[in-house]
Amino acid sequence: MPITVAIIGAGPLGRWLALAAAHAGYRVCLEDVMPANLHHAQEYIREQLGPEQLVEMLDPVKGTGFSPYTDPVPQMGALALKGSFAGNSPGVAFGSSIEDAVRDADLAIDCVPDELESKLEILWLLDRMAPPRTVLATPTTRLSITDLAACTYRAEKCIAIAAEASALAGGASAEILLRTTPQTSADTVALAQAFWQKLGFKPTFEPDPLAA
Repeated sequence: MPITVAIIGAGPLGRWLALAAAHAGYRVCLEDVMPANLHHAQEYIREQLGPEQLVEMLDPVKGTGFSPYTDPVPQMGALALKGSFAGNSPGVAFGSSIEDAVRDADLAIDCVPDELESKLEILWLLDRMAPPRTVLATPTTRLSITDLAACTYRAEKCIAIAAEASALAGGASAEILLRTTPQTSADTVALAQAFWQKLGFKPTFEPDPLAA
């Protein structure tokens, strides 16, 4: 069964991650509360793939090809890669609520500002709405993932992506640093490692140096 990835925030980092993850064979739900951001993301993904790779627009109402794992935004549906129209095909669906995005997620990555209030809010929402199995990954270079994870009921499922957004969006084949809490499980590390390797990165891990 393909891994499902929820990406929260359809700005430049979110849309890049969605495209890269779909290309790597993941099912993706890209969420943003602003419909305009989702439309921009859809156009970006179609433009980046181009007609050679023939991204197809699928009708979630008819359910043709792409097996919806979220409630797509009305009139937007989902994008799937050519030749992948199996029941669990890789591609990108578009969600307008966090609850929709994380419903079937194995991994959830937020793309909110690297500020304490924003991170606490989004992790609280993800922790409350995502299934117990879902790993929560948050990009931050300024905040302690140990402290953030302590505000959830799944510290063993939390991990930090210690990279700036600009480095991520341009960094295939680059090293990427992931920070763990004392509770982060081996399964969480394995899932995060496999995800970034499939995206073309070289993940390395370190214990959280910012923990109090």
